[in-house]
Amino acid sequence: MPDPNRESDLDRVLAECKANQVNTLLLGLTDIDGVIRGKYLDLGKLEQLVNSEGGFCNVVFGWDIDDHVYELDVVGVDTNASFTGWHTGYPDAKFRLIESTQRTLPDTKVPFFIGEFVDESLDFHPLCPRSVLRRVAESLHDRGTHAFGGFEYEFFVLDDPEKTVRENGFEVLRSLTKGNLGYSVVKAATHSSQLTELMDFCREFRMTLEGLHFEARPGTWEAALAKQEVIEAADRANLFKTFSKSYFRQHDAVASFMAKWSMKFPGQSGHFHLSLCDEKGTDLFQSEDRKLNDAARFAMGGLVKYLPQWLPMLAPNVNSFTRLVKGAWAPIAANWGFENRTCALRVIQGKDSSCHIENRIPGADSNPYLVAAATLAAAKLGIEQRIEPPEPVVGNGYEADNEPEAEFSTTLREAALRLKQSEEADLAFGSKFIEHFVNSRLWESREAQRTVNDWQLQRYFEVI
Repeated sequence: MPDPNRESDLDRVLAECKANQVNTLLLGLTDIDGVIRGKYLDLGKLEQLVNSEGGFCNVVFGWDIDDHVYELDVVGVDTNASFTGWHTGYPDAKFRLIESTQRTLPDTKVPFFIGEFVDESLDFHPLCPRSVLRRVAESLHDRGTHAFGGFEYEFFVLDDPEKTVRENGFEVLRSLTKGNLGYSVVKAATHSSQLTELMDFCREFRMTLEGLHFEARPGTWEAALAKQEVIEAADRANLFKTFSKSYFRQHDAVASFMAKWSMKFPGQSGHFHLSLCDEKGTDLFQSEDRKLNDAARFAMGGLVKYLPQWLPMLAPNVNSFTRLVKGAWAPIAANWGFENRTCALRVIQGKDSSCHIENRIPGADSNPYLVAAATLAAAKLGIEQRIEPPEPVVGNGYEADNEPEAEFSTTLREAALRLKQSEEADLAFGSKFIEHFVNSRLWESREAQRTVNDWQLQRYFEVI
C-alpha cells in the first residue's frame, strides 16, 4: 500500500539536502554474504526511485565475497552460476528503495537508503537476504504475531590504517587496546572518547547501541544494538557492521568481524536475541521461575531441531567453523539452558514476566538477515508443530549429552550438504534461495580447499 506520508517525507529529505547543499544520495543493497553493495546517485533520482523500482547489476548474486564470478570448478561440478553468469549477460535485477530506512550520514549529511531486491511482480526476490527475512516475518505477521530482535557483535579493532595492514600481509596485527581485563572500567575510562564518539556516531545514524565495552582479549570490543522490530533490527545490524568499519578507517584503524582471526583467542560472536508478541503487545514467551510456557517451549523445540540443519545461515564461512569448538565460548551443539552461556540457546527471563531467547550460535561474520530468518523460522515451526525440546542443560553445556542430530557439522561443506537435505528449509526460505545459497557455500569451501595457507607451509614445508 502507498505510504500516505511519502510525499511529505520526500519533501523533507529534499529540503534537508538543499539546506545542507547536498546533491547526492547513497543507496545500499545487501548481497548473499551480507556485504552491502551500493552507489552514489544524483539526488534527482530520488523521486523516480520512490515512485518506481530501480535496477542494479545482478552480478552481486553471481560472484563470491571476493568478487570472483561463480563458474564450473576444476572438476566440472556445477555451481550456483545458473541464476546469472556469462550466459545471461549479467542483466539488472529490480530493487525498490525502502523509504522508512532513510537516515543521514553524520559526516557528509548525505541521505542513505536501504534498497531491497524484488522479483518481476515486485515482491519477494528469491535470493535477496532481506526478502528472505521479510517473507518469514510476514508469515508470522499474518498469524497476528510480531517478532522483535536485537543483535550484539564482538569485533576486533586494529591500530593501523588499512593500507598498512594489507602491505604487511596481515602478518602484523596491532590491537587498538592492549591486554586482557574484559569489562575494564580503567580501559573504558582511558579510551572514553573513542567509545563515546562511536556511540554518538551510531545514535546519529539511527543504529543506536545499548552498550559498548571491551572484551577480555586485546583489541576486542563488543556492541549491543537496541531491540527493534525484526527487520529493522537486521537493517541496523548490517548497517552497524558496515559503517563502523568506515568509521574506524576514518580514524586510521581497521575493524574486523571475522568469526575468528587468531587461534590464540576465542572467536567473535554475533548473537541474536528473539522475542515474540501478539497484536496487543503481550509477550508470547511469558515465563518465569525457570519454566517455559507452551509458546516458548515449542519455539525452543523448533530451534533445537532445525538450527543444526540450517547451520550455514548462522555460520556461513570456512572461518566460521574455527569458532564453533569446545571451550571457546561458542556452542558445538543445539542445546539450551536458563541463563547458561555455555549453551547454544540461552533463555533470559526478565522482569514483568518478559522472556526472550538468545541464539548464541552465529559469529560476527554472519549475515544478520539470514540469522534472523533462520532463528524466526525455526521458532515458528516449533510452535506450529508443537515440538518438545530436550531438558535444559544445567552446568557445562560442552559436557551435555546431546542427541546426534543436535550436534553441529564441523566443516562448511558438511553443513551445506546437510542444509541441502532439509525439506523444511525449502518451505521456509524458498527452494531457489536454498539451492543458490547451498551452492555458494560449497563454492566457498572448494575455494578454501584448493588454497595453500600459512598453517600448511609451517606444518609441512620442511618436515614431511
